[in-house]
Amino acid sequence: MAKDSYEIVVLPGDGIGKDVMPEAIKVLKAVSRKKEFEVNLIEFECGAQYYQKTGKEWENNAFDSCKQADAILLGAVGWPGVSLPDGNIAGAGIVFGLRFGLDLYANVRPTKLYQGVLHSVHGEKRQIWKHGLVDLITVRENTEGLYAPARGKLERGGFQELALDTRIITEKGARRVIKYAFELSKRKEKGAPKDGKKRVTCVDKSNVLEGCRLFRNIYDEVAEGYPEVERDYAYIDAYTQWLVRDPDYYQVVVTTNMLGDIASDLSSVLAGSLGMAPSGNIGDRHAFFEPVHGSAPKHAGKNKANPFAMILSAAMMLDHLGHRFGDQVLVESAKDIESAVEKVIAKGSVLTYDLGGSSSTKEVGDAVVKLI
Repeated sequence: MAKDSYEIVVLPGDGIGKDVMPEAIKVLKAVSRKKEFEVNLIEFECGAQYYQKTGKEWENNAFDSCKQADAILLGAVGWPGVSLPDGNIAGAGIVFGLRFGLDLYANVRPTKLYQGVLHSVHGEKRQIWKHGLVDLITVRENTEGLYAPARGKLERGGFQELALDTRIITEKGARRVIKYAFELSKRKEKGAPKDGKKRVTCVDKSNVLEGCRLFRNIYDEVAEGYPEVERDYAYIDAYTQWLVRDPDYYQVVVTTNMLGDIASDLSSVLAGSLGMAPSGNIGDRHAFFEPVHGSAPKHAGKNKANPFAMILSAAMMLDHLGHRFGDQVLVESAKDIESAVEKVIAKGSVLTYDLGGSSSTKEVGDAVVKLI
């Protein structure tokens, strides 16, 4: 049921996260005024730079607020040379704390090529794929696999002799993320660009790995309940070449945690820039949304980072909330944001350096707000 007001926790984080987040907030406020819905934004400091100052990765009550919020927006975390005593990068505890603490089992990464975006090939901007032929979503399992905290090392006499990372694939984890992928495929208005079919591709390494065999078996079981969605299979090594060669064949791709991490970063190249890659971390009751790019320290504070990924992440958030609460106004608002982004890019006069332009972060945000 639609709500009178939606509570959003804002975590700008580190580096360019602090540069792009204000533009997403600016766009969010603009569309809320236009569509007449209310958002209550609660911001907290967090990340590696905050850890440098305070010895904490985020404010004391930040996680509790995240548990109570309708959704969370995260900018980026991480800063060179700032690590925790256990060796992990400072700020990683925020991302993994949210994923595991809120049980956000589906990492959802859309890859879409907008008209006017060129790819970088051998240092040149060229058109490899035409607008409309790259429009897929990678759904990656988010709470187990190689990133589950089942690891260790053996040290003797001050020397590390062994390191062990254990991959965990469970029936529960596989089933719910695969079901999410099939539901997403069914809900999407368009099928794969190549043939219009609703299709979920299972990407794994089931010819070698037991965990992947379990994942594929669960995929087949879940697929039985979705006769309108085509089944498709690919081993991860073959998929990486097929993705680059024929991205128009894919609509929704579902895979395990680390395989999905790698494959979705590869697919982001097809969209022209990491600055065009939004994402969501979604569970049954909670969700947070963030750009795929990192904190990019060398660009931080220079008002030059591409804010589109952050802005599109905010659009993903509205679409998610709209479907979760049955609020069509939010679904339409998400479409308004994406449409404005698409028009700014197509016009080509206000683009950041990574898209071949020279506009500032703020100028791009202003251009999107103006169209909204």
